[in-house]
Amino acid sequence: MLIRVDPSAPEPLFAQLAGALRNAVIRGDVTTGERLPTAKELAASLDVNVHTVLRAYQVLRDEGLLELRRGRGAVISAGSRDWTDLQKALKVVVAESDRLGLSHDATTSLLRSALRQE
Repeated sequence: MLIRVDPSAPEPLFAQLAGALRNAVIRGDVTTGERLPTAKELAASLDVNVHTVLRAYQVLRDEGLLELRRGRGAVISAGSRDWTDLQKALKVVVAESDRLGLSHDATTSLLRSALRQE
């Protein structure tokens, strides 16, 4: 699993990290019961503060994607959801956006707007 963060991006590092890990779960790159690197290991590999990693792990724990266990670290939760329908719906949105000639930025903007309306 390859994780990247961009310190120059406007999104906070912990949010970028949580998003990358969330996407890895959704794509199936990591599976239920799989252990993630310790916060210290991941922080060192990404050259970020360990508290940044811990905050990302806490966000994912609050979403039900991770279990944080003392002495065992971060583990992908057995309660992780099935993302298949969402992935299919997003592919439809992307295909329709491409058909209409919209840029990815425009599509992302429309999705953000739709999310705010809920």
